[in-house]
Amino acid sequence: MAEDDDDHDDAAERAFRQGLDAFPDDIALLGGYAELCARTDAFERPGRRARGEEVIARLRELAPHSAELRRADAAGTSVSTGSKDAASVRRVQIFDAVAAFAAAPTPAGAAAQTARWAAAAPHDRRHAVLAETTSALAAPGRAWPRTLLCRASEYRLLGTALVVLLVVLRVTVLPMPYGVTVAVLVLLSLPDLALRRLLGRARDRAAARLADAVPSEADGSQPPAPEGFGAPELPPVPRFTRRELAFAGAGLALVLIAGGAAYASSLAYPRYRVVAHDEFRGAEGADLGALGTAGSMEGVEDSLLRMYGSGTDTADGDQLVVFAAAGDFHRVRAQDVSGRYGMLGGLEEATDVREDWSADAGARGGWVQCARITDLTGLRRAVCMWADKGSVGSASFVAEHMGRAEIEELAADVREAFLRPVAG
Repeated sequence: MAEDDDDHDDAAERAFRQGLDAFPDDIALLGGYAELCARTDAFERPGRRARGEEVIARLRELAPHSAELRRADAAGTSVSTGSKDAASVRRVQIFDAVAAFAAAPTPAGAAAQTARWAAAAPHDRRHAVLAETTSALAAPGRAWPRTLLCRASEYRLLGTALVVLLVVLRVTVLPMPYGVTVAVLVLLSLPDLALRRLLGRARDRAAARLADAVPSEADGSQPPAPEGFGAPELPPVPRFTRRELAFAGAGLALVLIAGGAAYASSLAYPRYRVVAHDEFRGAEGADLGALGTAGSMEGVEDSLLRMYGSGTDTADGDQLVVFAAAGDFHRVRAQDVSGRYGMLGGLEEATDVREDWSADAGARGGWVQCARITDLTGLRRAVCMWADKGSVGSASFVAEHMGRAEIEELAADVREAFLRPVAG
C-alpha cells in the first residue's frame, strides 16, 4: 500500500478484504482499507472508491472518534498522488515550505511556526511534512538547499541556458566531446539530487511522527495544543504557479531560439569553386577523372582528381596527386579525417603508414591530417588530407627529404590554389 503502485494497491486490497472476511469489525483493518480506497483515483478504480465510502461509513458507526477514522477522512484531502489532477507529494511539500519561508522573517521563525501548527494538528500529514521540512532546511549550514528550494525555477533556467550554450558551441564552434555536456548535466543534477534526498528524509520523519501520534492519543499521553491556537488550513496547491510558467516559458524560448540557431548553423557550409590548373609549381597536370573518392561521397557538388609531374622522377615535390571536392559537408567531423575509419585510416590497407600528425588548418579552418607513407611502388611519400564544412581533399607527393613544415606548407598551397571561396 505504501508503494502507491497500481499492482501493489490491488494486492493490498486483496489482503484487506481477506482480513475483513475473518474480522469484519476490526478497526485497524477498516481504517487501513478506507485509506487505500480514499487515495484511489475514482476514474481508474470507481469500484474501489465506492467501496471505500461504505467502509468509512462502517468505521464511523463503530469508532466515531478514532484516529483510524480521522486518518481515513484525511486520506482523500491530504498529501496524495492518487488522482491525476492532484499535486505530487514532493510538489505539495515544496509549495508549502516555500510559502512558509516567504511569510516568516527568518528561517528559524518559519520552522517554529510550522512546528506549532503540526503540534495543533497531530494527525494532519501535510502539516507534519511541512514542519519536518522547514526544520531540516532551517538548520545551520542548510542555506544552499533552502535557496535552491525557493529559487528552483531560476536554477533550472540557468542550467538549461548552460547546457544549450554548450550544445550550441559544440555544433557551431568547438569540436567538444559529448562527455563534456554529460558531465555538466551530472554536476547540475547533484544539488537537486541532494535536495530530493533531504526532502525525502523529512517526509519519512513526518510519517513516523504520525504513527507515534496514534498510540499517544489512545493512552492520553498526547500533549494538548496551546490554548487559543489552531493549525490553519493550508491553501490548495496549484498545478503551476505564474512564476513557474514564466520561467518555463523563458526556458522554452531559449531552447527554441538557440536550438534553431544551432541547427541553422550546423546546416550552413562555406561555398567553394574547384579550380583545375593546367600547371602547378611548374609541372604539367593530367586529369585522372572526377570519380574516385568523390564518387562515394554524399554532398559533392564539384570535384577533380589530377596528377602533376612525370610520375617517374623521385625529386621532392614532383609526382603530385591532388584530389579536391566542394559541396555540402556540414556533417563532417574531426574523426572523419583523422579517426581510425576516417580518410587517413583508408591508407593503411594499401600503404605502409610510418607516422601521422595533425597539421595546422590555417585560416580556412576545419581539420588537416598529414602522414608519411611508403606506397606500393616503394616510394616514400607524404599525404595530407583536409576537410571543412564545404570541402574535402588531399595532396599526395614524394617527400623523401621534406620536413613536416615543408609538407604542411605544400598541402596548404594546394588547398589554397585548387579551392576558391564563392561569396554567398
